Amino acid sequence: AYNEDDLMLYWKHGNKSLTTDEQISLSQFFIEEFSASSGLAFYSSTGWYNRLFINFALRRHIFFFVLQSYFPAMLMVMLSWVSFWIDRRAVPARVSLGITTVLTMSTIMTGVSASMPQVSYIKAVDVYLWISFLFVFLSVIEYAAVNYLTTIEERKQLKKKGKASGMYSIDAVQAMAFDGCFHDTDVDMDLTPLSDRSEENETQERAASVSNVDTPRIKRKRSLKGNVGRIILQNNHVIDTYSRIIFPSVYIVFNFFYWGLYI
Repeated sequence: AYNEDDLMLYWKHGNKSLTTDEQISLSQFFIEEFSASSGLAFYSSTGWYNRLFINFALRRHIFFFVLQSYFPAMLMVMLSWVSFWIDRRAVPARVSLGITTVLTMSTIMTGVSASMPQVSYIKAVDVYLWISFLFVFLSVIEYAAVNYLTTIEERKQLKKKGKASGMYSIDAVQAMAFDGCFHDTDVDMDLTPLSDRSEENETQERAASVSNVDTPRIKRKRSLKGNVGRIILQNNHVIDTYSRIIFPSVYIVFNFFYWGLYI
């Protein structure tokens, strides 16, 4: 009812006019400091009015967000790098891993945005989650490039070899991509067309395969542990080799600048 012409408000002892209990705490914030101030408020119909203000400086508890947001995002980004060590011809394994990490990152981002105030500006946690999502998304795009280039290379090799013998041989790595199992290189899986084989040749081959059926199985079991890693490394694409170094290095640099700048 009284404007500044009738009533003046002020803090008698400044910041010392305010006292607080030291045991007062908030669940999500630390109370850093508080200060007293005064100002004027204008109403068009009646004029200026004195106002007293108390300003609180708060600092958020970061440990809660580290456990709920930052740490799961880090694990999802590192999990997406596992695809760089999987055979490039194992399409179901690498695609399913990439899609799973992308969906998990989307779930984390949705949960964080739902628990935070709906504001129009970009928050620090939004920057971290979106860049982490970008790393996961790029790992999926990386395999798309690897698969495409691998298909082109195989087509070029088939054109060079031609169809002189009329037979297509499938090596161990291709067979592993087809049925998900490792096959010894000593066992050739040939897809022969139904052509000029006589019944006598087929009978002889069946008899030989029955007599020697145990030998390839024994060799396969013995060489399984030592040859899987070697075959994966030999059939690795150059993009996967560079990705194993570039993705972790860039992500470490990003974390270093992020935690130094925002936290």
